[in-house]
Amino acid sequence: MWTRSSRSSSRRTGATSSRSGWTTEADILEGQRTDPEGVLDVVKSPDSRLLAVERDGALVACCQLEHRGEAAYFGMFAVRPQMQGAGLGKAIIAEAERTVRETWGAREMHMTVISVREDLIAWYERRGYRRTGRTTPFPYGDERFGIPQRDDLEFELLVKRLG
Repeated sequence: MWTRSSRSSSRRTGATSSRSGWTTEADILEGQRTDPEGVLDVVKSPDSRLLAVERDGALVACCQLEHRGEAAYFGMFAVRPQMQGAGLGKAIIAEAERTVRETWGAREMHMTVISVREDLIAWYERRGYRRTGRTTPFPYGDERFGIPQRDDLEFELLVKRLG
């Protein structure tokens, strides 16, 4: 898996691996970004879906979808770094949007992105998402969300109206 582990030797390997994609959090976060319990919570929840993409029997991408009334939440999005830049992310987000419209009748897709991830936010903006300026604090001290390497992290809400 390309998620960075909390063990120091694996952390270095994971960070190096994540740098091979066009976008990376390696300079702002270390450690793991999720854990088996968090993924299991998504799988078990009746209001969530976990979309996974496999190629040749290997997991290459995933995302979480959560039903939140007239909106859906898009999270836990990851594409294997070596496969970034080939259009897989665009296809996944389009499928996620289609899924939440058809499954839950969602009218909007919401997501939160670490606000200093300007390259990633620009990518989402090209997909029709807009910055709201609404932020929530990064959960400093909760290593389930990574080990921050900066003291200015926060999440910004991005929203897209679905057709």
